[in-house]
Amino acid sequence: MTDLDALRSRWLRTLLAARKGAPEPDPAPFADNLLHRWSEPQRRYHTVEHLAAVLDRVDVLAEFADDPEAVRLAAWFHDAVYQPDRSENEERSARLAERALPEAGMARTTTAEVARLVRLTVTHDPADDDRNGQVLCDADLAILASPPSAYATYTAAVREEYGFVPNDAFRAGRATVLRQLLELPQLFRTPYGQERWEATARYNIGSELEMLSL
Repeated sequence: MTDLDALRSRWLRTLLAARKGAPEPDPAPFADNLLHRWSEPQRRYHTVEHLAAVLDRVDVLAEFADDPEAVRLAAWFHDAVYQPDRSENEERSARLAERALPEAGMARTTTAEVARLVRLTVTHDPADDDRNGQVLCDADLAILASPPSAYATYTAAVREEYGFVPNDAFRAGRATVLRQLLELPQLFRTPYGQERWEATARYNIGSELEMLSL
C-alpha cells in the first residue's frame, strides 16, 4: 500500500523547489486533487503505486535531467487524467497541468515544459537532446524491465483496466503497442536506462508478444 502522506510530502517539496520556495499559494489542495485523481476506481495499473514508482525512478535518473523538478511535476501529471476507454488521456492531462500549475504559483516556462513532457508520453520517443524527456520516458517505461513476477502483475493490471475490451481485440491492440515499442531504436535513452533496463525490457516484451499469439 502506497503511503499517501509520503506522496503528499513529495509533492509539497517538489512544488516549493520548482517555484523557488515561494510559500503562496498553499500547495496542499493541489496534492489532494491529484491524489484523488490517481486513486479513481477505474484504475488498476495507473494508480498511486505507479505514480510513486515513476517518482522513485525519476529520483534515480535525476542527474541526467536539465530540470529534475519539472520532470517530477510532469510525473505527477502524466496520467492524472485516465479513462481506459478514451484515447486523449495524455492531452487532457497536459491541459490539466496548464490550468493547475499557474494557479499553484508556477512560472509560465515551467508550466509549458511540464505540459510538453506530459504530451511526450504519447510516444515515449524523446529527441536525442531532450534530457528532461528522456528521464520522464525512461522512468515511465521502467516497469517493462521488471522481474518476471512483477511484469506478470503489471500485465494483469493493464488487462483489468481494459476489462471492457473483448479478448481478441485486446490481444491485437496490446500486440500493436508492444511492437511499436520494440521498433524504437532504443526503449531507454538515459545511460542508466540503457545499461540497466534495455535488454530485460526487450526480453519481457518479446515474451509477452509470444504469449499473446498463443
